[in-house]
Amino acid sequence: MELYSHQRVTADFLARTPRAFVTSDPGTGKTASALEGYRKTKTQKMLVLAPLSILGPSWAEDIEKFTSFSYNIAHGNPEKRMAVLKSGVDIVITNHDAVKWIAKNPKILEGYSHLVIDEFTAYKNRTSQRSKALKIITNAIENVWMMSGTPNSNTILDIWYPAFLLDRGQRLGRIFWQFRSQVCEPVQVGPKITHVQWRDKVGIEADVADLLKDITIRFKFEDCIDIPEHKISTMTLEMPGWLEKQYNHFIKHAYMETESGVLTAPHAGALAKKALQILSGAVYNNDGSVLKVHDERYRMIMDLINEREQCLVAFNYRHEKEQLSTLAEKYGFTYAVIDGSVSRTRRQEIVTAFQNGELKVIFAHPKTASHGLTLTRGTTTIWASPTYDAELYQQFIKRIYRAGQKRKTETIRIAYANSKEVEVYQKLDGKILRMDDLLELFQLFSQAA
Repeated sequence: MELYSHQRVTADFLARTPRAFVTSDPGTGKTASALEGYRKTKTQKMLVLAPLSILGPSWAEDIEKFTSFSYNIAHGNPEKRMAVLKSGVDIVITNHDAVKWIAKNPKILEGYSHLVIDEFTAYKNRTSQRSKALKIITNAIENVWMMSGTPNSNTILDIWYPAFLLDRGQRLGRIFWQFRSQVCEPVQVGPKITHVQWRDKVGIEADVADLLKDITIRFKFEDCIDIPEHKISTMTLEMPGWLEKQYNHFIKHAYMETESGVLTAPHAGALAKKALQILSGAVYNNDGSVLKVHDERYRMIMDLINEREQCLVAFNYRHEKEQLSTLAEKYGFTYAVIDGSVSRTRRQEIVTAFQNGELKVIFAHPKTASHGLTLTRGTTTIWASPTYDAELYQQFIKRIYRAGQKRKTETIRIAYANSKEVEVYQKLDGKILRMDDLLELFQLFSQAA
């Protein structure tokens, strides 16, 4: 297949930049660009590290669609991984969890000239075992290309370790603490002097983007793909009087009685988490049991689904999945569920059925369904309850709003008025704005080059 012009520009950039970031939006075809960059510079084999969910749906399919390279997926027990990694195929694809095993067997990397890290934010935590293992791998391979459309989804600090892996501190410094003191300022958030939160300095994205501009390329989705408008709205609901009374009592006293039991919160973090669960319809006790509260919002979600052709609904909790599934059956909707219990084969069957118009709605957990799914037959994404995770949020809504979409689309976010749910969405939007600031600068520098 023929590449788009922005994909060819990206491939040319990678061909002349041995260690690089690709921060183009989800849906812009970063995979095909990396494959073309590899074709232009191929000397030995290429290793791809990616989320488990997209090893086949994204990478394997694009290799077959755009190239004549041989490939295999290294997944399973150590013997299977070893056999694939030592095989003579051009490209080996494996998941992020394999890095620790590979780092313990570094001789496997002999014969590899290229490494592509898809969704490099999996390694933003510099102290995790997985991130430390990746350092060993990046030391052993000459060409390293990192891809993500959400590089600083929580804070500018997210990008320090990925940048360190590319250039060993040449641009953002070798010491994390020094970088943090330069780009963030401490804000005391508790009674003790140690209760400090580091917050990004205003406008710091420009400084960081300038330091990384020579190894970064970005294209915005809307500038690359001719696609109808996408609208995001928050539907705020009024709490029933009884729920408002219980909720406010819990916020004030960290204590609430329900028909199923007593709920308490020992500290502020637990209070916020359990408050969100109360609003979402139920809350989990310390022993894992569910103290059921209400199901009003899920009936409203059914009405939203009923008014639309096909929808994708995000759930965060087990009780949400159960409520949504139970009500979908009562309403007579054809539906499927995607979460961590669903196999890759079954996932693809669900996607195919949805794209063929055989399913009215998919209920999906964002951690499982934010990558590798193309659901352009649908037009509406609904968040049953909010998430703090800007990366998962951005990726999830791009399941429907992506290349191949021919109709206007919408994202509907459900929240109770004057509640912590509204606060979560406000914080989420703030994270996205800061992330967009950095991404827009990367795009500006890319165009200037």
